[in-house]
Amino acid sequence: MNKTLRAHLSLLSANLIYAASFTIAKQVTNGPIHSFGLVLLRVSGAVILFWLTGAIFVREKADRKDIPRFALLAVVGVAVNQMCFLKGLSLTSPISAAIMMITSPILVLIMAAIIIRERITAIHVTGILLGFAGAAFLMMGNANSNGKSDNISGDVYVFINALSWGTYLVLVKPLMLKYNTVTILRWVFLFGWILVLPFGMTEFGEVRWSEMSGHDWFNALFVVFATTYLAYMLNTYALKELSPSVVSAYIYLQPLLAAAIALYLGSDKIDWLKVISAGMIFTGVYLVSRPRSLQKTD
Repeated sequence: MNKTLRAHLSLLSANLIYAASFTIAKQVTNGPIHSFGLVLLRVSGAVILFWLTGAIFVREKADRKDIPRFALLAVVGVAVNQMCFLKGLSLTSPISAAIMMITSPILVLIMAAIIIRERITAIHVTGILLGFAGAAFLMMGNANSNGKSDNISGDVYVFINALSWGTYLVLVKPLMLKYNTVTILRWVFLFGWILVLPFGMTEFGEVRWSEMSGHDWFNALFVVFATTYLAYMLNTYALKELSPSVVSAYIYLQPLLAAAIALYLGSDKIDWLKVISAGMIFTGVYLVSRPRSLQKTD
């Protein structure tokens, strides 16, 4: 199996995990562990797993001059990304959150234009405007849903999460040419743990661990091991062979898979607002993706 095919299989696996996480993580945040407490749990578990993996299999040292870059990646790839995602998911529905996340390829294009001076064409601008219009339509449609499963504040948090993830994908790419995947992630998550600790300590301390059911433990461990450790490994590994735009493009699968899982489990429902919003964002992403503005970074 060649490296490119392995990278694509890694992305497919990661997005299957993420799709399941929309429902699984929401069950956790609406149950035994609130959003910031779960962030601290998942980052703490990931730090241990990444450093153990590095100590056993990699043993690669990081250059001191790259430490500030690792710290910056921790801000956008761990702290802002995970806190906004889980906070948003606790306030909105799994399908609305998944739809909002597909703005990520558009945001990757914008951040690439700002950070590495990629050129944006008229077609790109049309796609950006259409995608943002779809996101705004979803937010406004959910604005009157206070007390229901969809909430505009939750959508805003997820949108900020998508922006931070798009920034992470652009910033981490140069380091992938220099370091092993595990080396990057163990430093990023170490700094991320320092950043989320003050926010998550209170909610983490309120968890009644003895009252958690087997189902609760499974969901929490899934978020720690699969969604955090395994999915980050798969995504970052794929960036060695593929561009940030290709990696972010796999996010198209998430609303479809997340909807199928949520509907099967009875935790969400489809309505015309979500269908129309998804259609607008998908069309915007399609326009942004042709031609690929980041294709030269492969």
